[in-house]
Amino acid sequence: MVVIPAHDEAGKLPRCLKAVVTAAACAPIPVLTVVVLDSCTDESASLAGLFGDDVHFVEVEAKNVGASRAAGFAYARTACGVASGDESRIWYATTDADSQVDADWLVRQMSADADMVLGIVRVTNWRQFSASSVRRYLAAYRAKLRRSDGGHDHVHGANMGFRADAYWKTGGFATLVSDEDVDLVRRFEQCGHRIHRDVGLSVVTSARREGRAPRGFANHLKSMSQRDGAA
Repeated sequence: MVVIPAHDEAGKLPRCLKAVVTAAACAPIPVLTVVVLDSCTDESASLAGLFGDDVHFVEVEAKNVGASRAAGFAYARTACGVASGDESRIWYATTDADSQVDADWLVRQMSADADMVLGIVRVTNWRQFSASSVRRYLAAYRAKLRRSDGGHDHVHGANMGFRADAYWKTGGFATLVSDEDVDLVRRFEQCGHRIHRDVGLSVVTSARREGRAPRGFANHLKSMSQRDGAA
C-alpha cells in the first residue's frame, strides 16, 4: 500500500502518480495507492479515476500532514479488509505529491528484510536557488551519507516504507504538522524494530521555497538560501 498526502498539488500529482503506478506495476504483489487530499482548494480531486482502479482518492480537512498520512493508512487498512493477524505480510510505503519515485522503489523496500526502510531524496531542478546555497545544501546532505555501516542519517516522508504490523504496533503517524516522519522513526527505534537506511533508494523531490509543513524539506532549503542572503 502507498499513501500520498496532498494539499493543493494538482500541478505535481500527475507526475507523482505516474511514477507510483509504474513502481506498483513492478511489484510482485497487488498495490493499493491512496491519495489523501487534505483541505484542497484546487483541481486535485478531478484527477480521481485517471490512474486506474488501484488508485483511490480520499478527502480530509485536517491541514496536517501527519493526520493526512495516518488517514491514508487507516483507509487502506479498511479498504483491504485485512485481519490484524495477516498484517505481517503487508508492506506500507509513503511518498509526497511533489516527488517521483523510481520504478524499483517498492521492490527494493520489500526485499530489504527489515521492519522499516528509509531512503534519500535528490533534487533535479534548482532554478529558485543560488549556486552557493545549493553547494551548502549538498555538502550538508552528503555529510549525513557517510555512516560507518554504509547507511545514512536522513529521514524523509517522501521516501520511506515499513511493515504494516510494526506500523500499527507503534501507533502509526501522529497528528503533527511537521516531523511526523521523524517521530515515527523514533518510535520504531524505541520498539527495537529493524531499520534499513538505504543510500541507493532515492526519489526525486521538488526544491520549492514554500512548503506545506512548517519545518519540512522546503523550509530547510529556504534556510540554506537565507544564510547567504539569497532569499
